[in-house]
Amino acid sequence: MTAARVVVSPTFAAASYEAAQEFVRHVGALSCQSLVRVVLSGGKTPKFLYRLLTEPNWRQRVDWQRLRFFWSDERSVPPTHPESNFRMAWEALLAPLGVGKNQIFRMRGEASDLEAAAREYESEIARNFGIAAGAGVPQFDFVLLGLGADGHTASLFPHTAALAERRRWVVANVVPQLGATRITLTYPILNAARCVLFLVGGSSKAEAVARVFDPDASVDDVPARGVCPGGGELIWILDEAAASRLKS
Repeated sequence: MTAARVVVSPTFAAASYEAAQEFVRHVGALSCQSLVRVVLSGGKTPKFLYRLLTEPNWRQRVDWQRLRFFWSDERSVPPTHPESNFRMAWEALLAPLGVGKNQIFRMRGEASDLEAAAREYESEIARNFGIAAGAGVPQFDFVLLGLGADGHTASLFPHTAALAERRRWVVANVVPQLGATRITLTYPILNAARCVLFLVGGSSKAEAVARVFDPDASVDDVPARGVCPGGGELIWILDEAAASRLKS
């Protein structure tokens, strides 16, 4: 596993503040680029961070018009569904910031053929980076991820087929333990990123965090261990509850 920088904050609100600092630091450092490509995560964990970034003292520190937004994964639901990762990010971050539709590239979780939707998303990424699909691996500038209590991240769940993917950037991953199929980014494109930041909070995640940093744990059992950007930065921001089982 790539050496990670671990930041432990006393509360989840403080951890979200640290994550906002890192987001602004990384995005601001890329001011020479015409476009900055960011991967957002869904679920409940990043909602506080997203809302924080819309506050005046934070939003003015980023040139939001230069950003292009993608997603790490999506549930098989329409974009208006309460469980949609897109919907959460739209309501908490993108709509309040007035982000234009031309800046947003969502996964089509509502598609009847999720494998076709995954290939379409791969082509969408390639077009945005100006390369041919499969010709090299695009480098996202900033990737935000979370961690499930079972050790999953994005929709890379334990003992699922997507963990073995080495060429495709996006796949439809069958998750038997959920009785569902989800669209997800894969290790090849996640590990090509300039910066990957995990934001994790709560005691329910403490065991999973400990397993991520256990050198004897396997990627099949703890998929988040497979996220290790080769030439980029890996940051874990935890609250004290989530970090409570880490060995000092």
